[in-house]
Amino acid sequence: MSNIMKAFENGKAFIPFITCGDPDLTTTKACVREMQKNGADLIELGIPFSDPTAEGPVIMEANLRALTADTTTDDVFEMVRELRSGSDGGEKVTLPMVFMTYANVVFSYGSEEFISTCAEIGMDGLILPDVPFEEKMDFAPICEKYGLDLVSMIAPTSEDRIAGIARSARGFIYVVSSLGVTGVRSAITTDIGAITKLIRENTDVPCAVGFGISTPEQAEEMAAFADGAITGSAIMKIIAKEGPQAATPVGAYVKSMKDGVRRADS
Repeated sequence: MSNIMKAFENGKAFIPFITCGDPDLTTTKACVREMQKNGADLIELGIPFSDPTAEGPVIMEANLRALTADTTTDDVFEMVRELRSGSDGGEKVTLPMVFMTYANVVFSYGSEEFISTCAEIGMDGLILPDVPFEEKMDFAPICEKYGLDLVSMIAPTSEDRIAGIARSARGFIYVVSSLGVTGVRSAITTDIGAITKLIRENTDVPCAVGFGISTPEQAEEMAAFADGAITGSAIMKIIAKEGPQAATPVGAYVKSMKDGVRRADS
């Protein structure tokens, strides 16, 4: 069993996302540690990129702030080393972690070098939202070589491809709740139950729902159908507001979301 799948062993999982380097990597580290302390089960780390095509304005602006602060991929790698080892004097982060970034970031770094470094620093998986299922073999064999899970995404438009995507999935399946880009939504109207039913008919790999989930009530609703819930934009809105003091309010928010997910288990 992969380390990522272990995040779902003890019930429904809450998965927070954070853009690394917004407003700086010291704040990112503090927020990640608060996420671990407050009930996160798996953490998505966004590597900043100039053209994050799956992202709405909140995370696009977070990427811009991180890049303006000169955050590089190597800086993010070093941050993960510090989180995993505690070499900066902080608490070690033992939760599963995955990078969410884009194909160009990996290609420009060198796919094998990027993925082997991910494994070396203690990352567990990789999400590439701009790589279609049909093109995953550009990355999947290298991920398998280094023991990294290449996480598959299933969207409302996946339709007759859902079964095939599910059967080849590793780690967990990221179910996209809504058409469009990331961002807070007042309601999720996609038939998540139908999607997760088809997924479960084809794989035992857990699935978690993301895009638009911002309240504990939404997290509970989505986790009732799936194995977990993912939140990003709502967290980045807190960081945009609080800046270097964001860690404590981010931790409190993660606790509230984890409580919502737990209610779906009861």
